[in-house]
Amino acid sequence: MPIISFGKYVDGINYKVLNERQVRGSAGIMFLFALIASINGLILKNYSVIPYISGFLLFSFSIAVLINPKYSPTMLIASVFVRKQTPLYIGAVQKRFAWSLGMALSGAIFVMSIFLLTDASYFTPICRLCILCLILLYLETAFGICVGCKLYFLSIRMKLLKEPAVRPNCMGDACEV
Repeated sequence: MPIISFGKYVDGINYKVLNERQVRGSAGIMFLFALIASINGLILKNYSVIPYISGFLLFSFSIAVLINPKYSPTMLIASVFVRKQTPLYIGAVQKRFAWSLGMALSGAIFVMSIFLLTDASYFTPICRLCILCLILLYLETAFGICVGCKLYFLSIRMKLLKEPAVRPNCMGDACEV
């Protein structure tokens, strides 16, 4: 099995997949970290923790998207929690698209928090991105709704992206076009 790969092939499915239970666990872990950062910034006015947490989320997304999701820190932790559950496989291609958006979002928060948080007046745009990140992670964790996956299939429908040879499934077949 290659080190650099996004998803894996399993018997009976002719496209790369990820374990949805592990993905949701990873999203829950990221949600917890993002919530801690947001509470520190919004309520406690402690902005110093934001670059560290957003940097960790950026690192986790980067490992997942650019190398392999199974080496991502949050996916490793999530795999411990769901190890005794039966895997629920979903298509990997739309998750890569969604996680690329998450990588861009956490990257923007990270860069802004390093260069702009020297002055608390710059916290508002960072706060808005943090809230967006929290909402997206919460939807994934609590309801299995992957907004990035929906945007992926919308991009295909709008002819912005090429249609994959085999249409992968989403959680609960929610991404059917």
